[in-house]
Amino acid sequence: MGDGKRRVAVIGAGISGLTCARGLFQSGAAVTVFEKSRGVGGRMATRRAPEGLRFDHGAQYFTARDERFAAEVRRWVEAGAAAPWLGRLCTLTRGRVESKDRDQTRYVGVPGMNALCKDLAAGLETRFSTRVETIELEGSQKNLTSDDGADLGAYDVAMVSTPAPQAADLLTAAPTLREKIRGVPMQGCLAAMLSFGRPLGLEFDGAFVHESGLSWVARNSSKPGREGAAEAWVVHAGPEWSDEQMELTPEQLLPRLTSLFWEATGLEPVEPTYATSHRWRYAIPPEPLSDRCLFDAELGIGVCGDWCAGPRVEGAYLSGLALAERVAAL
Repeated sequence: MGDGKRRVAVIGAGISGLTCARGLFQSGAAVTVFEKSRGVGGRMATRRAPEGLRFDHGAQYFTARDERFAAEVRRWVEAGAAAPWLGRLCTLTRGRVESKDRDQTRYVGVPGMNALCKDLAAGLETRFSTRVETIELEGSQKNLTSDDGADLGAYDVAMVSTPAPQAADLLTAAPTLREKIRGVPMQGCLAAMLSFGRPLGLEFDGAFVHESGLSWVARNSSKPGREGAAEAWVVHAGPEWSDEQMELTPEQLLPRLTSLFWEATGLEPVEPTYATSHRWRYAIPPEPLSDRCLFDAELGIGVCGDWCAGPRVEGAYLSGLALAERVAAL
């Protein structure tokens, strides 16, 4: 580049990758983010549907315990990118509702969960629809190649922010890191997005589901910034059920998830006005690493994600922040 800036590649535009990228950009590095999808978010993605519908089909909400993350959340709230979700939460067992105390403030992105990632990505060079296939070492440089063989450039530092199994596939050039993360398990989550032309009459906005293949249901239209939308629900299957059914086709999966929704709520089935499903193959790290992030300073390669010391939105943010601090300290 000739300007003396450290060239950094960040693979993955979820909250951990973007937090890392943002931190390094603010420290003066020249950062390029690569994302295989068409937009930012990762599991904080928001699905847009006809008639103005939006579904948070991945992460549902977040809380803030660590002061560094809490400070970021306050900034998001002041900027209008996030707001408290005052939805009525409960536990749900085959139609039986038990209230759940609101013991903490729950936040959501506005108008969708991906608003947080859009905020973090502002001003960053991000290349969408680009899947990085290999990271090869050439001296101190990391050469990136896409899955279609395109040369993506050479970088001083390469950061990987993807689910652990995908990160392991990318890290052939860093065998020590690769070996450490290959054993990190990740479970799937199958999701359905349903909207209805009239209210269903349920007395809650979100529920942790018991004695079911489902683990969670939420009235997405109850979240702030979703005004004017039809009654819209997100349905999440539990990890065991999801892993067992992961290879079903969308045509097979959607009616099964919808049936589980009616069984869990105890309602008579109603034909949805819109219905689709989504497969999160890597969603839940049941046994996260104890390390907040991993970084090989000699190779200039690092990894971060919610599977590093915290399987929540806050954990993903803190992982990306920790990696940025490690690299900036070089």
